[in-house]
Amino acid sequence: MFAYVMAAIALAAPQVPTPAATPTPLPTPLTVDPSLPRVAIDTAEGRFVIAVELKKAPLTAANFLRYVDQKRLDGVTVYRVSHVAPRFGFIQFGMNGDPKRSLPPIRHEPTTLTGIKHLEGTISTARLAPGTARGEFTIMLGDQPGLDADPMKPGDNLGYAAFGRVVEGMDVVVRIFDAPLNPAATVRGAFKGEVPAKPVRILTARRVKP
Repeated sequence: MFAYVMAAIALAAPQVPTPAATPTPLPTPLTVDPSLPRVAIDTAEGRFVIAVELKKAPLTAANFLRYVDQKRLDGVTVYRVSHVAPRFGFIQFGMNGDPKRSLPPIRHEPTTLTGIKHLEGTISTARLAPGTARGEFTIMLGDQPGLDADPMKPGDNLGYAAFGRVVEGMDVVVRIFDAPLNPAATVRGAFKGEVPAKPVRILTARRVKP
């Protein structure tokens, strides 16, 4: 059971990605397909909105929307913040390995299939082995091609399953990322130094109209 819990919460990139010199600007709402579902995530630090790529990544996006529609994200926290470099890394939120709150795992959708790259503001699903992803979600700070699938790499080269972008409230994501960390705390014995000193609570996650 412990091994499963760790698999559910981990986001262990095969390589530490190289920070982009300048974060890629987020698209404006006009550049995002208006027919895509959007989810407003209200946190203790404010609101950010995600455009969910249900057309390009139907399995991964539908999985996220199930967590939203079943209100499973209400009350969870941003429990991990990875600072690879200043203004470069990710925040992670979700079930925090709780098997009672987690839905069944889903089939992996690599970026080579969906075309959704791990750029600034991209939301992705954490996993270990392909097909283990459940309810742990990450948002990128900076472009991170190291998390994209790359058939030229050895071993597990399928990357992580991206399924949407933050289209409003990226300043809130940055504020969460920049908050102090507890250097001694861990997440179930892992990720020491990547735990917020005051984990940010997600109040609600709801679909909204564009």
